[in-house]
Amino acid sequence: MNKKGKKLSVIIPVYNEESTITAILEKIMQVELPGDVSRELILVNDCSTDNSESRILEYLGTCKEGTIVYLKHAENKGKGAAIRTGIPKATGDYILIQDADMEYEPGDYPLLLQDLLSGESKVVYGSRFLNKVNKHSYHSFYWGGRLVTFVTNLLYRLQLTDVPTCYKMFDAALLRSINLECTRFEFCPEVTAKVAKLGHRIVEKPIYYYPRSFSEGKKIKWQDGIEAIWTLVKYRFSN
Repeated sequence: MNKKGKKLSVIIPVYNEESTITAILEKIMQVELPGDVSRELILVNDCSTDNSESRILEYLGTCKEGTIVYLKHAENKGKGAAIRTGIPKATGDYILIQDADMEYEPGDYPLLLQDLLSGESKVVYGSRFLNKVNKHSYHSFYWGGRLVTFVTNLLYRLQLTDVPTCYKMFDAALLRSINLECTRFEFCPEVTAKVAKLGHRIVEKPIYYYPRSFSEGKKIKWQDGIEAIWTLVKYRFSN
């Protein structure tokens, strides 16, 4: 396993996360990555209307470790668009998507990195369903996620447990080679569909998950589940 000189780029879309952005950045920077793996953070502010930017700038002024790149959208475009903005700026060997809230545990990074570092896989997803201690805030999201995963497995002959998971880690060269068109939450089904059509195996690892409620800032809606299924069907039958 050759870990020497490798870098992990963490892309963080940010939209109105003033209450959590500092805490998640601190948690990411505290993670002990395996071997000589270094980290860089790519923050993409998707035209937040709260104090997210001031919190980010304040953190940038005090952070002494790692590399942090801060990017801004002039207008709100959506999570998928923010990820697409971040990908060309990432200089790491591996790229991970990280939400700006506290639902996901950065301490899981080393586990997700294992198969990429060993060369056994180029795509690793963190599954909330493989860790039985996890709870889910709403039944609609639980079953919606299960439905999207079922449709994905059916259309693309996969055996995944959690397609809508935020934690998706990629070989950077592979992710850059994929022509993404997403603007909103359809990033998850689109990238999964295109990775599957390229013939790459997607490995899943159990991760911790701490769901938040709508009152705490959760943004995804049931309509996004419908869009996810349409996205899966669209890319299954397109060239």
